[in-house]
Amino acid sequence: MGTGHGSAARGRARSRAAHAAAYAPLRGSQEEVLRRHLPLVRRVVQRLAARKPPHIEMDDLVSWGIVGLLDAIGKYDPRKEASFSTYAQFRIRGAILDHLRSLDWVPRSVRQKASLIEKTAHVLEGMLGRPPSEEEIARELGLSLETYQELLARIGEMSLFSLEDLGFGRGEERLNIERRLEEDEEDPLGALLTRERVDLVAAAIARLPEREKLVITLYYHEELTMKEVGAVLGLTESRVSQLHSQAMLRLKAPLSDHFGDPRHAEKR
Repeated sequence: MGTGHGSAARGRARSRAAHAAAYAPLRGSQEEVLRRHLPLVRRVVQRLAARKPPHIEMDDLVSWGIVGLLDAIGKYDPRKEASFSTYAQFRIRGAILDHLRSLDWVPRSVRQKASLIEKTAHVLEGMLGRPPSEEEIARELGLSLETYQELLARIGEMSLFSLEDLGFGRGEERLNIERRLEEDEEDPLGALLTRERVDLVAAAIARLPEREKLVITLYYHEELTMKEVGAVLGLTESRVSQLHSQAMLRLKAPLSDHFGDPRHAEKR
């Protein structure tokens, strides 16, 4: 009996310790918690710097990121979410991107051309039964391959669409998908939808041309930079950016059919 009571006591102690550890990131006044986690904001801002328009200062991104951090502090539940660091960075990133999107700074002509490429690639894939090549898309659009690739580069600079916009981030920004899938007892529908999302994204990526698939795998899964991806594949950084843009435009149509506009996927 003594052994049983001792085991139960140790179990309760471990449970209390785990509970305390889970809430440790939120211990202290709001000001103290905010100050302690400001490095998370700076980390996300550095990663999103390339997505800001020239007239927006880094300090603006930091301010918007702090709004996201405050949101994370108020809503974090360790019973449902991944680590606070992962959850907070997701919220910080979402707050910054929401503000950038509200500015609507991307030229309408670029948005229209990106939309045209997306639709053209989607239609050609349906006709050909395979992903069309860049040459085939360019020909359908009445553009030279060089002009088409220059357009892809410009779209890449604007960062109109990324897998991160569907919650499939890189490094510590990545949502803890596995943990969410394990929550099916509490939220079976949520787990089912999460699994469906993972499967659909994986299937869409599998249909990409080989080089684009490699770029996506190395950039998102292996967490290499565009420059490092280029070194692995023997391509320039700008060419990798073009291939990333092309892959994202191929993915956008089929994924939007299931998730809506990916640019709004982070709004929860």
